[in-house]
Amino acid sequence: MRIFYDASRLMSRADRSAPTGVDRVCLAYAEWLLASPNVTTIPVRGRKNRLVAVEIGWFRRFVTDLRAKWNGAASAPTDLAHEQRLLAALTSDTRPAESVLGAPPALVQEKPADKARVFKQFFRSRHATPLPQADLYLNVGHTTLHDPTALQELEAAGIKRVVLIHDLIPVTHPEFCRPGDGEKHHARVANTLHHASRIIVNSAYTGEELRAFAGREGLPQPPIHVAHLGLEPAFVAGDAVAAPRPYFVHVGTIEARKNLALLLTLWRRLEERLGDKTPSLVLVGRYGWENEAVLDHLQRSPNLQGVVHQASNLSDAVLARLMRGARAVLAPSSVEGFDLPAVEACAMGLSLIASDIAPHRELTPNAELIDPLDGLGWLAAIERATQTAPPPPPAYVAPDWPGHFRIVADAIGLEDA
Repeated sequence: MRIFYDASRLMSRADRSAPTGVDRVCLAYAEWLLASPNVTTIPVRGRKNRLVAVEIGWFRRFVTDLRAKWNGAASAPTDLAHEQRLLAALTSDTRPAESVLGAPPALVQEKPADKARVFKQFFRSRHATPLPQADLYLNVGHTTLHDPTALQELEAAGIKRVVLIHDLIPVTHPEFCRPGDGEKHHARVANTLHHASRIIVNSAYTGEELRAFAGREGLPQPPIHVAHLGLEPAFVAGDAVAAPRPYFVHVGTIEARKNLALLLTLWRRLEERLGDKTPSLVLVGRYGWENEAVLDHLQRSPNLQGVVHQASNLSDAVLARLMRGARAVLAPSSVEGFDLPAVEACAMGLSLIASDIAPHRELTPNAELIDPLDGLGWLAAIERATQTAPPPPPAYVAPDWPGHFRIVADAIGLEDA
């Protein structure tokens, strides 16, 4: 089967030291397609609302290099130094005088040289050639979908169109996203429903939200397949950070829907009660949108100094060790489509305290689930875990990439995948 793989989002992540959840999915799909003996992978990217081909030899090297970077084999010296400062703070016998924090958003904008590299990577002509023949187009990164042109041209050419929808959050909860994202995602989802042959969703909850959207908008519903996402190899049992003082971890982009302002308000209350015996909290993730309240806590609250830390470019190996050493992984989100870090915590047999929302009930049933608005309930759960390490959770059968891709292969008619 000849498959156009839309690599637009993956290519835009070339200079990132650590991936988001959607980035991980894009890389996993690229590796699956390139390794499938019965697939001819034709990477493409969006350019002016149309698709152009990417040279396959270059793309194979790019995927290999990106995997090595995200695994930590090619971490930048500044990222390694930050990791060491964070680990030193967590393993100190006493509370550090200051928190270990990454650069605030204003200081982590792409440098002109970085922009030039990304621009060159996207548009240098030797990586762009006219589209060859193909049987199927696969898009798992939400890119290229805001305009219907590419999907319409593929449909007119008789090429099947398969799209993975990660969530409908910008449509259902626009208050958690940057202005304009709701309208843009509305267009993406509507174009997908109009023109896709089949749709993959990462959870039953996302599928229900997609069907509800189609019903409200009077749009057609192509076949929808639920395929839970797999996990990276690093997120299994293994060694852990050995810290003399309890600490907790949250993994995810620092943005409003993650409910971190509530979490940091609770941490201030903990510090008022416990002083230097307050457990540490590590926020692992890049700064996203609507994070002013979190920044104010991190930068200006004296109660959180030396207690709450933040890191954005940890390698998978270090992140997994950090999660394994925590008293619990925290996932207080107001809304999610899948929540990959919460599933990773369960897969590693870690204690998870998570918000009582539909995706967590579906995917992390062994977690301690608390309403995301129940601040006192969250405070009590964190205090209990601080005083006594929670017992090991029940056995958990984690979703995996082979299972995910079996569903996808069956959906698209790919034999012996």
